[in-house]
Amino acid sequence: MAPYEALYGRKCRSPLCWSDISESLTLGPEMIEETTKQVRLIQANMKAAQDRQKSYADQSRRIVEFEVGEKALLKVSPTKGVMRFGRKGKLSPRYIGPYEYVHDPTHVIQPETIELDETLTFEERPVKILDTKTRNTRNKAVKIVKVLWSNQNSEEATQEAEHDMKKRLPRTF
Repeated sequence: MAPYEALYGRKCRSPLCWSDISESLTLGPEMIEETTKQVRLIQANMKAAQDRQKSYADQSRRIVEFEVGEKALLKVSPTKGVMRFGRKGKLSPRYIGPYEYVHDPTHVIQPETIELDETLTFEERPVKILDTKTRNTRNKAVKIVKVLWSNQNSEEATQEAEHDMKKRLPRTF
């Protein structure tokens, strides 16, 4: 007798016999077909429930448009353990403001185009060295270079050890 049968006093119903006990045991392609039908039924029921919940949520949504000069509150996303605006935890404000809505077209950031290869990745190559300095440790001096990478502007330049960069920089540097 199986341990399950000894413990519970009945046979274990494995996935092979989830159908009604009085039915004959289905094996092979029939079982796969029956399982596929059940999965499709479950997916259809879940889709119907999601659509119903979405329609209920959409009833309370509205499109918000602001006019120049209107006042608006900004929602502060909660971060655990961070003290914002003088209070921590439950008493921290959920919204801050009111702030006046001012439209400034210079604040719109234009997206940059990046060339991707067939694997949808891009390679960042070092373009030029912006600055060098030497950092002294106890045993040796390490040269640090500030590197400008392709597809980035000068504010996003990184500091790398010079011996790492010699492998990656083109010969013209």
